Amino acid sequence: MMQTWFESKVKYMKVSQSGKEQLVNENFLLDAVSYTDAETRIIRNMQQMVRGGEFTIVDIKKSKIAEVFPFDDGELWFRATINLVTVDEEAGREKKLRTYYLVMADDIHEALKRLDESLGYLVIPYVISSMAVSTIVDVFPYDPSESAVPQGYVPLDKESRANNPIFTDGVNPFEEPGGEPGEQD
Repeated sequence: MMQTWFESKVKYMKVSQSGKEQLVNENFLLDAVSYTDAETRIIRNMQQMVRGGEFTIVDIKKSKIAEVFPFDDGELWFRATINLVTVDEEAGREKKLRTYYLVMADDIHEALKRLDESLGYLVIPYVISSMAVSTIVDVFPYDPSESAVPQGYVPLDKESRANNPIFTDGVNPFEEPGGEPGEQD
């Protein structure tokens, strides 16, 4: 399954290296299945980061990032634009596909090296058309433990589902057996 990355812009008070508090707008990238999931996950992560402070989610949008290459060491996230060169069989000519990647590194030379290593699986030729420091501060990949059933919740058994009018299993409870709803005899 292909990942869907969302960029979220968050405004909050942050303590700078000099010890002063300042209001910052920072971008975060997270893997989510929908805007609602992205909002839920960024709120959860910001609650852990800001520690009781207030924050505002300014924007959430789908990102054009195709893949993220995190490394254990590295200070910055670099956004790379890659042009993949493919051949259109029907038209008989080359076609370029633009793809965006995010790679963690300390400097641009290291980012280029890591990107080449990470793209080693590609069998079609590509050209790195740009590489720049991204505005993204942190990346939150999907964590299966976040989607686990919370402690204390128990799924309903079949008997409980059968006796609960909320669960209809696709059957209209207002429909007469063998007829359409609202039909007169």
